[in-house]
Amino acid sequence: MQSTRQRILDTLEQHGSASARQLSQAFGMTPANVRRHVAILMARGLILPVGRALAAGRGRPEQRYALSDNAKENTLQNLADALLVSAGDDDEGMKRLALRMLGAAAKSAGPTTQRFVAAVQRLKPLGYKPSWEARPQGPQLVLGNCPYAAIISDHPELCRMDAHMLTDLLGQEVEQVSKLQPGPQGVPLCVFILRSKA
Repeated sequence: MQSTRQRILDTLEQHGSASARQLSQAFGMTPANVRRHVAILMARGLILPVGRALAAGRGRPEQRYALSDNAKENTLQNLADALLVSAGDDDEGMKRLALRMLGAAAKSAGPTTQRFVAAVQRLKPLGYKPSWEARPQGPQLVLGNCPYAAIISDHPELCRMDAHMLTDLLGQEVEQVSKLQPGPQGVPLCVFILRSKA
């Protein structure tokens, strides 16, 4: 059975906003009990007051509550959890997910430099801030603005998905050598290099 707080979150997600009285009637609880749960959810930053509405009948206007942006992110976390579990976090599941993310992207051909430039252009619409750098030991692809930073600690397999996308785009296996490490401007970066051919 769902907890009262989760039921409050679900109700606010479904209806947009509600007062403590409306929530208490929906759950068959006293308004005081609901207000206690509302206070806890507010302290956790999951809901916030959004104004007052006239009470039915007599009395002063009632405070209404709605989901905060934090709660909406939590909903995205739950969706990501469910989708990643259904995709499977094994290597084959991450390959399938990588291909799905890339869609109908054509594999890059030509010299290494040209393939890196094409990979950077292909990754930009996916929310990354990609770039590539020439290094004495070989070029490296740098991914800034990880679109999954909020959930990566719970789903480290997404780094493997990134590696599979880059392998597909570059036509050669890659290896991740840095994960969300601060770059020159302090922004977290992930760095991938081409794996040497055996």
